[in-house]
Amino acid sequence: MSKIIEIRAPKTLGGESVTEGIVKIKKNIGEAVKVDDLIFEIETDKTALELTAEASGQITEFFVKEDDVISPDQLLAKLAVGEVKEEVKKEDKGESPDKKDAPSARKIMEENAISAENVKGTGMGGRITKADVIDHMSKAEQPPVKQYESPKSVVSGERREERVKMSKIRQVIAARLKASQNTAAILTTFNEIDMKNVMDLRAKYKETFEKKYGIKLGFMSFFIKAAVQALKEIREINAEISGDEIVYKNYYDIGVAVGTDKGLVVPVIRDADQMSFAEIELTLVALGKKAREGKLQVSEMEGATFTISNGGVYGSLLSTPIINPPQSGILGMHSIQNRPVAIGSSIEIRPMMYIALSYDHRIVDGKGAVTFLVKIKNYIEDPNRLILEI
Repeated sequence: MSKIIEIRAPKTLGGESVTEGIVKIKKNIGEAVKVDDLIFEIETDKTALELTAEASGQITEFFVKEDDVISPDQLLAKLAVGEVKEEVKKEDKGESPDKKDAPSARKIMEENAISAENVKGTGMGGRITKADVIDHMSKAEQPPVKQYESPKSVVSGERREERVKMSKIRQVIAARLKASQNTAAILTTFNEIDMKNVMDLRAKYKETFEKKYGIKLGFMSFFIKAAVQALKEIREINAEISGDEIVYKNYYDIGVAVGTDKGLVVPVIRDADQMSFAEIELTLVALGKKAREGKLQVSEMEGATFTISNGGVYGSLLSTPIINPPQSGILGMHSIQNRPVAIGSSIEIRPMMYIALSYDHRIVDGKGAVTFLVKIKNYIEDPNRLILEI
């Protein structure tokens, strides 16, 4: 009798705060699989995880359906362990690409008369996913522009609407964001920073820095350094609530939000307090590349004690970032704009940035939050203090 093994969801789905994911089924009941064959994809609001076969054999039973919402460590399927015949390998390499594409992807292609040959698959082994088909449809050529015609009059009161069902992953994101608001007592405080000194320092040494370390000197490393120093002084922002206790973290793992085609992910820079500017920049580039390629591991996105989000890269002037539970704070950076500023008794044009700190008022008082932002401001406006760590 064949040995039966269970196929379960990972115990963590992208971080301790991620409690749900959307499952995509890549095999059929009775189908033979080999070691490392893709069986499930699990999408969360942070990442997409691939679940592969740990042994060769045959799938005997599924306990979930396509697009089901699943929990960590949930039982997904059972596999009868055994040798895979050569004929199965040939079948896997058959001519029909549809058999290896996601069922949801095939359904959309059939409904819209789209050939699989015209869709670029980004899944394992070139598999076409639902997201690939949607991306293909969005990029499809628009019909040729018709000769200009005078617009027809619209009947008064006519309103045009389009209803689109929320994707499962968007529903998960919405639920998690609402849960954050419902759990934490979130407030946001603001300040602004004169970026002139840090920009001058960066411009002065950027070529030497890049030549020595092979990496560009960005602004984020300055803000990470400043945040670490401020967190050491305002400890409650580097803490979390656990039941009726406050857990103060004596380490500084900083999450940095990165935008990708599939949404926002937050890779973590471990022990940022022990890293140099160059080490931080090298780590940022490496994690950012993995994030955009969808190759981040779950372990690289969990356990942050504090998060920094830079909406300025998208042109944001001001925002109120939302806390990533169970953290107690998140720093929002924004775009740099030249504005008139009073310097002594004169008016000068300076490169200014608004910064925001959203914090959990259950654990962080207003005084601590305001003091934290003032310390960030002081460190960035006098960056030599970061280098000297004073």
